[in-house]
Amino acid sequence: MKSDGQWQLVRGGALRVALLFGSVAIAFAMLAVPLLDSRVRLNTARANIDMTTTGSIDRGSSSYTIRRSVLQSSPSAICVILENGTHRGDC
Repeated sequence: MKSDGQWQLVRGGALRVALLFGSVAIAFAMLAVPLLDSRVRLNTARANIDMTTTGSIDRGSSSYTIRRSVLQSSPSAICVILENGTHRGDC
């Protein structure tokens, strides 16, 4: 059997190895996420996928939804959808 001093060396070494691999995994994730995100954005732009932005606004008793899309006539054009389903703007 190994003495207590040798077991502490083994435990300390295992902890160091685990911390090393954990640090490498975190560093890889921090580098890989932006790279993969830019590739996804590039591929969606090539495929003509419409990146629509939608938000809902609640004004007390009534609410409406505002939609903006890159496929609308101008970049500043908006589509307003009221609670009852009617549309206003560039829809």
